[in-house]
Amino acid sequence: MRREIFGCGGCVKIDTEFIKLDSFLKAVNAVCSGGEAKIIISEGMVSVNGEVELRRGRKLRPGDAVEVGGNEFLVE
Repeated sequence: MRREIFGCGGCVKIDTEFIKLDSFLKAVNAVCSGGEAKIIISEGMVSVNGEVELRRGRKLRPGDAVEVGGNEFLVE
């Protein structure tokens, strides 16, 4: 299934029930590859809803806030 992501400033709209954190980071161009996503997540550089997230497979749903590299994105 193809996941469409639509950016609108700090908001990211998904057209599915959820998106995994590593895929989300690639989609918003926070990383260039899944390997890079794995590294920054495992190093504690990504927060979800204000808490450091170490699971790259974390399912993000509308209402979740992701912070990476000083940028915050709201999943819609």
